[in-house]
Amino acid sequence: MGQLSDLQREFKSIPRENPEALHAFYEKLEGETRAGVLKLRESARKAEEKSRLELQRLKKMRLYEETCEKQGYTLICGIDEAGRGPLAGPVAAGAVILPKDCVIFGLNDSKKLSPRRREELYLEITEKAVAWGVGLVSPQRIDEINILQADYEAMCEAIGKLSVMPEILLNDAVKIPQVKIPQVPIVKGDSASVSIAAASILAKVTRDRLMDEYDDVFPEYGFASHKGYGTAAHYEALKKYGPCSIHRRSFLKTLPEHLKTREDGDA
Repeated sequence: MGQLSDLQREFKSIPRENPEALHAFYEKLEGETRAGVLKLRESARKAEEKSRLELQRLKKMRLYEETCEKQGYTLICGIDEAGRGPLAGPVAAGAVILPKDCVIFGLNDSKKLSPRRREELYLEITEKAVAWGVGLVSPQRIDEINILQADYEAMCEAIGKLSVMPEILLNDAVKIPQVKIPQVPIVKGDSASVSIAAASILAKVTRDRLMDEYDDVFPEYGFASHKGYGTAAHYEALKKYGPCSIHRRSFLKTLPEHLKTREDGDA
């Protein structure tokens, strides 16, 4: 059968998205009595079960894509935004066209993933996608046109950055008025569609990276930790320092008046 260390290396080399290979490895160890191999066999069984469950979950998340494919669409684009609610920073939108039957293990609503996992999936998505784009709209523009219109603007920018034109859009809950491409708004779409989930991850990672950069410019606000959202620490910083140039003035209505009008250069 071979040394335990060799078997462990073989097990580690099996892609976790391949339940058949995991099952074959499990079967290979049948009849073994060594304690270490028995433990490894149990690990293979659990990995196979986890792999099959994940494939079932992802299959359910492809139902909207499959419906579009049956209607004759091939370039199906997921759309989602990140940063609609923060007090500071831009709003971001992602647009992603995935290949048919593309499997990305762990793909999910970005809010359900750890920062590290989002970064890993960001790389896999951008590597496997047929096309992808991210749009950003500044805090000043948000104040000028309101957050909903800024969402639409970011989404349009993301679509415009795609290297190919999508045939249909799967959107997270909204319909973009400026876009003539057929659209399907899906409530909680980032948990229901692989394309929208991928878009949510691209938008979230892009925005979080930018807020980390702003943390270096404005360290007193703690942007790296809260990404501009209204945490207690963020409100305390606003009371102490006033808003800086990336704060959304239209979002600060609950602050004292002198903080709303303070000049950016004083922050």
